[in-house]
Amino acid sequence: MSRSRSDLDSSEPLRPADHADSADEITQPVLGVVGWLRWGWRQLTSMRTALVLLLLLAIAAVPGSLVPQRSADPNGVTQYFADNPDLAPILDNLSMFDVYTSPWFSAIYILLFVSLIGCVIPRTRHHWKALRAKPPRTPARLSRLDAHRTEVVELTPGTDAATAASSAIDLAQQQLKKAGYRVERYDAGPALSVSAERGYLRETGNLVFHAALVGVLLSVGLGGGFTYTGQTVIIEGRSFVNSMLDYTSFNPGRFVDENALAPYSLTLDRFDVTYQPYGEQGSGQAGDFVANLTTQLAGEEPQTGEVRVNHPLEMVGDRIYLMGNGYAPTITVRDPEGEVVYSESVPFLPQDTNMTSLGVVKIPDGLSEQMGLVGFFYPTQAPLSTGAFASAYPDLVLPVLSLDVYVGDLGIDDGTPRSVYTLDPSGMDKLAGRGADVAAIELAPGETTELPGGYGTITFENEASDSAHGYEGSVKRYVSLSIHRDAAATWVLVFAVLATAGLLAALFVPRRRMWVKVVPDGGTLQIEYAALARGEDPTLDTAVEQFAQRHRESLRAPQTPQAPRVD
Repeated sequence: MSRSRSDLDSSEPLRPADHADSADEITQPVLGVVGWLRWGWRQLTSMRTALVLLLLLAIAAVPGSLVPQRSADPNGVTQYFADNPDLAPILDNLSMFDVYTSPWFSAIYILLFVSLIGCVIPRTRHHWKALRAKPPRTPARLSRLDAHRTEVVELTPGTDAATAASSAIDLAQQQLKKAGYRVERYDAGPALSVSAERGYLRETGNLVFHAALVGVLLSVGLGGGFTYTGQTVIIEGRSFVNSMLDYTSFNPGRFVDENALAPYSLTLDRFDVTYQPYGEQGSGQAGDFVANLTTQLAGEEPQTGEVRVNHPLEMVGDRIYLMGNGYAPTITVRDPEGEVVYSESVPFLPQDTNMTSLGVVKIPDGLSEQMGLVGFFYPTQAPLSTGAFASAYPDLVLPVLSLDVYVGDLGIDDGTPRSVYTLDPSGMDKLAGRGADVAAIELAPGETTELPGGYGTITFENEASDSAHGYEGSVKRYVSLSIHRDAAATWVLVFAVLATAGLLAALFVPRRRMWVKVVPDGGTLQIEYAALARGEDPTLDTAVEQFAQRHRESLRAPQTPQAPRVD
């Protein structure tokens, strides 16, 4: 049975007359636009939100390591589309191939940046005020603190208690200051006390850590705009000039001026590699790779340099890394009249550890039809059980070049970009190779043979000048170089070191306050030691005990009389 409000008031005389019995009678305050904005800002700049955003940023970066990125591996993205024609367009719409420049990743990045700044600035202002403030007054009842200790010091007869108390508190003040405490003297009547605090380095380290995180974000965000990565292939005896024309691929940041790259050139004089001898344990394994280069800056004399694996070469802020190497057979094609229509050293891409290499030659002009050659280069040709061939050793022991011949439209006249390392044989006629009437062409260095169909001749050039050394040096080598400029690397390292130092200080520097109170009591001194920790401090009791012991021993130590001064 329900009761009216008047019945409740009469039955419960202690209830106030203006008590609200119904939620309907409560009027909620209206925040308005400014109020909601202020509430949102406080939520965004809370440390909890910053930690959540930092976790989200780490999770958002995961797809960048699972699928190829256009900025780092454009060929891998193209291959992914070929291997996954149904899934790739969906991932592309979600910016999975451009994770680090996607809108959703940028949104998390910017929110984290704003959140950290909103956390650091107010805390820095508060910390600055705390650093300039005096230690708090000594509590009236130190015994209420958990870390507390009381000592009674007997005075020698005739000693003035007030003077002894003042000396004792002065000594405590000196010892606390020497231990790194900020101290302040507070006297109240006969009781003398000193208040001390230390550990502000803990909050300083915390602020340095968060400010360094902001610095890392700024360095990566802004410095990445001035960063670029490019790849190039250099064949022995040839040069690379640091310009857009000589790069095989180039991925610049948004602020990079492609027309203002640092002017320098690289010439590959020789590529040296050592292999484990054939027949020994680990046969064919490479022991060392060295690209011997001649470098030249604009207006300066040429210099020699080396590039090794994990040992890049520095060039005016660019870092040059050795990414790969291979063979580049020199192929010459002549028309039926004997005129040279093609003569190039062609990089063949290694397919296994023994340097079985695949290459493509495209001859668009000079013959009656466009011609394409696809084949393998075997540094040491050896037959397989299937009847096919492979390389048994990566060095030049029995080099053989095997080529299939196609004629027809290469598909390069319609303006569509084509990779120089692949050949689309659709729409072309196969003249030599498996499935054709003529077997694949096989050539050793220095050999020449007729092209099928009367198209002329093809020669595998021998680059060695001394045939007494067999096939050594008969085929040119090439190197694949990655040229990288990272404008943010130094700043990221500096801020990372600061963040680590700040984190260590925030974790291991204790924040505590300590008080010493001396009360003269007749022929004794009542001394109280107490401390309070800001946060977890398992060593607090030990710190009080050690200081009390040190202070007590100093009071009991005999004072050395000062020698009189003689003028």
